[in-house]
Amino acid sequence: MNWEINMLNTTALNISQARFNTAFATETHLRHHGAGLCALLDALDDQSGFAAFCDLQAAFGKPVPDFTAVQIALCEIHRVLAEQTQSSLDRIGHERNLPASDMTRWHGARVSELLARFRNAD
Repeated sequence: MNWEINMLNTTALNISQARFNTAFATETHLRHHGAGLCALLDALDDQSGFAAFCDLQAAFGKPVPDFTAVQIALCEIHRVLAEQTQSSLDRIGHERNLPASDMTRWHGARVSELLARFRNAD
C-alpha cells in the first residue's frame, strides 16, 4: 500500500514539475518575443487577443504562475491569430507599416508550439 501512495506522489510531482517547466518556457518566450506579440495583438481588429495577452502577463505576476490561466490565455491568443484574414492583415500592415502577415504566422507557430507543451504536461 505504501508503494502505491509513493507512486501516486511521484506522479503528482512529475506533473507539477512538467506544468512548472511549461509555464516557465512560456514566460521565457514572452521575455524575448512578448513585445512583438503585444504590438501585433494591439494592431489586430479583435481586441480579445490583446486582453488575453494582458491576462497572460498577469498570470506571471504571481510567485507561482497559474498554469490554467496561462493555458487559457494562450488558447485565446492562438484563436485570434488563427482567425485573421489575409485582407485584414494586409490592411493592418499598410496602415501601421507592420509586417502583420509574417508576424501572425510566426507568432501563431510559436504559440502553437507552447500549447503543445501544455498538452504534454498533463
